[in-house]
Amino acid sequence: MAGPFAVASPETAAMRTRDGMRLHADIWRPASANPFPVLLMRQPYGRRIASTVTYAHPAWYASHGYIVVIQDVRGRGSSEGEFQVFAHEATDGADAVAWAASLPGSNGAVGMYGFSYQGTAQLLAAARAGSALKALAPAMIGWDLRADWAYENDAFCLQANLGWATQIGAETARLAGDADAFAAFYAASRGLPWAGVRATRPDFIERHGRHTHYHAWLARRDDHAYWRSISPAAQADEVAVPMLFVGGWYDTHLPGTLAAFKHYAARAAVPARLVVGPWPHMPWGRRLAGVDFGPEAAGGIDHLHLRWFDHWLKGRDTGILAEPAVRLFEMGRNEWRDFPAWPAHAAELYLAGNGLASIDERSGRLAFEAPADGGVDRLVHDPWRPAPAVGGAFGTPPGPADRSAVDARGDVLTFTTEPFASETRLAGNVTARLWLAADVPSIDVSCTLSRVTRAGSALTLTQGYRHLPAGAPREPVLVPMRATAACLAPGEALRLSLAAACFPAYPVNPGTGRRPEEASLDEARIITFGVHHGGATPSAVLVPLVPA
Repeated sequence: MAGPFAVASPETAAMRTRDGMRLHADIWRPASANPFPVLLMRQPYGRRIASTVTYAHPAWYASHGYIVVIQDVRGRGSSEGEFQVFAHEATDGADAVAWAASLPGSNGAVGMYGFSYQGTAQLLAAARAGSALKALAPAMIGWDLRADWAYENDAFCLQANLGWATQIGAETARLAGDADAFAAFYAASRGLPWAGVRATRPDFIERHGRHTHYHAWLARRDDHAYWRSISPAAQADEVAVPMLFVGGWYDTHLPGTLAAFKHYAARAAVPARLVVGPWPHMPWGRRLAGVDFGPEAAGGIDHLHLRWFDHWLKGRDTGILAEPAVRLFEMGRNEWRDFPAWPAHAAELYLAGNGLASIDERSGRLAFEAPADGGVDRLVHDPWRPAPAVGGAFGTPPGPADRSAVDARGDVLTFTTEPFASETRLAGNVTARLWLAADVPSIDVSCTLSRVTRAGSALTLTQGYRHLPAGAPREPVLVPMRATAACLAPGEALRLSLAAACFPAYPVNPGTGRRPEEASLDEARIITFGVHHGGATPSAVLVPLVPA
């Protein structure tokens, strides 16, 4: 529902950065002479979009008493300069905050909102912005961009990186008038091609990669100075602005969002709040991968924004600070659950089996007690038919997809609990701790935790992936997985699935010791690795069981 104010027709305005670049923005205002606070979003995808894939239109916010500014970042839309991923967002963002605070009709208070790139840009701007910046609402962000955006546990996030580079490259090519490059990027965006000598270097990106950051992110894997220069984590100590974080259980950027929240929640001087819904990167609705999470999962973030910004920018007592700091959507019950802080419970479920966990899903077991005797279950990975990405953050579609058919493959190990006799609730971090042995100098390990329904479907809850280069210790190995919150009904079970690939989410490890993103397809070997369990090698998955 629109707010109490009529909204004037939008206007376009421009500002100059400290180095003289002209940046353009569209502005929506309440049709009133009263002074109003400003909401600022800085966009790399074209200001007319205004992130309406996830948020209400800017006019809706204006109707609730805000001047809303949607700005093209440097080198995008009609703004001047050269676009470089995140390179100018700290200084340009700080300049934009100061400019927005001085707009006619502004009361001098500025808040920022936006998700993904726009969310990360908020944190970068906050490190340089002055006192006019009063509050942020970053959603689905990068924190340490090497660790939680470009790579995961040292594994290159192939599909996500190539997909985003394709989008970025298409817009850069369009603005440069390079019609051939734009057409190639557009064609690739309809279905990313994996043919070529190297899966990480398909022909279209090799021919037109100059329009993207993609090759730089491959080449700068260990260039720590570069990653620090564009990562909010490296500039966190300069920020002391209240923040409302929004994440999704199936969002690719969930680890970065949680890391940022935890950092600021530990600092008493920075009020921080967190909301995590059952959403992928976009959209934020109630239905995903064939599962209906109910009406409670549908939106609500725009109204939450109003309560947040009304408190900090208008001085109204909306009661938001009296509420618990963490609000998580509990899948299964399909309702929101509040916590005073990020939940830190952990219980160990130990792996056990008789060597048939890759063939018979009834063989591999998860239990609260470790087997007294040691054992091993093995899988054979064939690079010709690598285990695919299904559900989770990187599958197509993402979300709680049924992976029972993938679990039935011979190159996937499955370990399942007995059906629970009563409701079993989880909320928090998940980690696999595995004792592994392989017949090659380098492996990858893919871990998926699923909810097994009474009908036998295996609905993905969370995933983790780790690259283990040559020379790294093989045992034990910790594989951090994405966090989750879920309620298992009586008769349902938990399952841990293990594989040596998750393609095309990550490139296939050749098994030679070479980096997967550098190796050619013909180098890849057949890999056998074993998961040891019980006795002196108690492999386990640590799950966040919480009281009912």
